[in-house]
Amino acid sequence: MKTLYFDCVAGASGDMILGALLDAGLDERALRARLAGLRLPGFDLEVSRVQKMGIGATHVEVVVDDDAPERHLGDLVAVVEAADLPPAVIAQSVAILRRIGAAEAHIHAAPEVDHVHLHELGGLDTLVDVVGAVSGLDLLGIERVVCSPIPLGRGFTNSAHGRIPLPAPATIALLGGAPITSSQVEGETVTPTGAALLTSLSSAFGPIPAMTLRAIGYGAGRKEWAIPNVLRVLIGDAVGAEDELHAETLAVLETNIDDLNPETYEHVMAQLFAGGALDVTLTPVQMKKNRPATLITVLCQPAAAQALSEILFLETSTLGVRRHDVQRRCLPRESYTVDTPYGPIRLKVARWGDHAKAAPEYEDCRRAAEAHRVPLREVYAAALRVA
Repeated sequence: MKTLYFDCVAGASGDMILGALLDAGLDERALRARLAGLRLPGFDLEVSRVQKMGIGATHVEVVVDDDAPERHLGDLVAVVEAADLPPAVIAQSVAILRRIGAAEAHIHAAPEVDHVHLHELGGLDTLVDVVGAVSGLDLLGIERVVCSPIPLGRGFTNSAHGRIPLPAPATIALLGGAPITSSQVEGETVTPTGAALLTSLSSAFGPIPAMTLRAIGYGAGRKEWAIPNVLRVLIGDAVGAEDELHAETLAVLETNIDDLNPETYEHVMAQLFAGGALDVTLTPVQMKKNRPATLITVLCQPAAAQALSEILFLETSTLGVRRHDVQRRCLPRESYTVDTPYGPIRLKVARWGDHAKAAPEYEDCRRAAEAHRVPLREVYAAALRVA
């Protein structure tokens, strides 16, 4: 599986993504031909080679000759839907544009997403960045995209509404669920368009995946930082079973408790699962002064970590919750329903390479065992025999 890794050295923007793809081997003429399919006069690409603190990189600037001070999201979507582009490129580009529009609509409390003004994001240049990035991945034959944690700068920037804090509200809204970190840079390291592209195109976030490296590219940002202002992409072929596994970044919350009524833990677990926890475990531990205690561990999506921490503070006696991120690799799985002598039973089936394994759904098996007054293990065995 041909894999691309976005290494966000100093952040990302639409221009930096285009530059990195061109630097990694994307044919410029092929990209220009794709963008010509938009049938839009009034823009051009200026591509040049630059150096960022000694690192050679490709700089792309979308030059727009457009008199419109602002454009509605619906206008841009209509252009893409009418473009002479592959259907998959049109569908993905429209989905990304709608994500940007939804973020802007939420921030500005706009009643209709299609009528959101994209004056903050530049209208035509946003359109070119999005369609160009999606087309670039398609032309390069990329099958999987992974992204590093995304570094964010601080400070303020000017907008149509006045001075706004960095990261920009639209950027933060579009990064929900993605791992973020501080870049220690005073300035805008990630633009809303860059955030939308990284989070829409990437199927996973985390460290560099195992792959045989085939190409490297550097896309240059416009500003000069105390670090090289570049976005790096690594392109290669997945090694071993990497292309069969789903990789994702999850958050782990932990707290030690030594003064809670044991009857409370069942309620706490139920609240955590209802709040979006993927798993909750209780582990007996010994604390200082040899006091017996319970370690509560919660596994969740990063976007749910804050809400689940609140549940731990509200429902337990803890005064502090630890958090760290972990990488999880999962086998691809499918769900089936099989007919057994005890009725229909759902199965989870995972396959990798020449291997496969199935697991009957516990609740289905429990209900069938109670209804037919047979041991639970017999229902399990019947479901596995059919599988």
